[in-house]
Amino acid sequence: MNAQNTQAKSSIRIKAVLLSLLVLLANIAAHGSIFMFFRDSTLHPLVTAVFAVLWGVVGVYLIYYTFNWAAEQYPEHIRKKVLPFIFIGPAALILGWLLVLPALRTLYLSFFNASSDKFVGLANYAAIFSDRLMATALRNNLLWVFVGTLACVSLGLLIAILADRSSYERIAKSIIFMPMAISFVAAGVIWKFVYYYQPGDEQIGILNAMVTFFGGEPQAWTSMLQPWNNFFLIMILIWMQTGFAMVIFSAAIKGVPEDILEAARVDGAGEAKIFFGIMIPYISTTILTVTTTVIVFTLKIFDVVMVMTGGQYDTEVVATQFYRQFFMYRNFGYGSTLAIVLLIAVLPVIIINLRQFRRQGGF
Repeated sequence: MNAQNTQAKSSIRIKAVLLSLLVLLANIAAHGSIFMFFRDSTLHPLVTAVFAVLWGVVGVYLIYYTFNWAAEQYPEHIRKKVLPFIFIGPAALILGWLLVLPALRTLYLSFFNASSDKFVGLANYAAIFSDRLMATALRNNLLWVFVGTLACVSLGLLIAILADRSSYERIAKSIIFMPMAISFVAAGVIWKFVYYYQPGDEQIGILNAMVTFFGGEPQAWTSMLQPWNNFFLIMILIWMQTGFAMVIFSAAIKGVPEDILEAARVDGAGEAKIFFGIMIPYISTTILTVTTTVIVFTLKIFDVVMVMTGGQYDTEVVATQFYRQFFMYRNFGYGSTLAIVLLIAVLPVIIINLRQFRRQGGF
């Protein structure tokens, strides 16, 4: 009897495996044929676009539906193990194709010369730390990390505390959060007009207009005032990311138990002591998360610098230097090395964030 049951279970598994392979091959054949049809079709581009969108929506649904149906044919203990891979697997494959493989390819190219036809070992990595432009870029990135992150986190926390006690909380938070809806490129264009300078008394830049109104001399804020021009660029990051920090901190502060705060006030604790002794420790994990997130933004900063100065006037950062070397000078080996250095700089921050999420039960 046991032998018969074992044989029956084995037969069910074999049929389920064959069915899964059949479903996989059917999906590949069907969607491959549709792709070939669209590629070779002579339909009007608008018609092709409409059908392609419909195929994308319906096709994704059918892929998940058929694979889910195939998984349902397995015994329950196997089905529970297979189903997560069905729904997570495609996303993991796409991330691997778009992130992991390019990263490995970039790492491979970093060991070759400019034209990628001669192996040079670690020569590109050694050149990074002896290049004057790279020294400037690294210095500027450190400025962005320390000044930008400190200002965003501090101002975001301060505004969250003050707005929480204001009767105009929603309006204030909406105004401060609004720059988050703007891309870094658009923000760079806006602030380019703020800092705009032209010789003479008539100034269209807001900052220089204010300076000349009070009797001062207009300045080329982002091109002539080294190293202060970097701080003027960092102001754009602060303007954009303070709202993000404020919203996260505001939600965390509202989660502090009110009875603890009232008990502290009854015991005679002042507001400053409550803030540093109760609120800060209670939201410390949120502070760490926001800080690491802003650090990642600052390490990858590119758009603002490229729009405002193009990396000129000693405002170069690692990302703009990578763009120049790889896409403008076609120095693939050195450019790839810069990308790997930037990845190495970002990885520890990402690992800290992931560990923090794990402690909070995020995954």
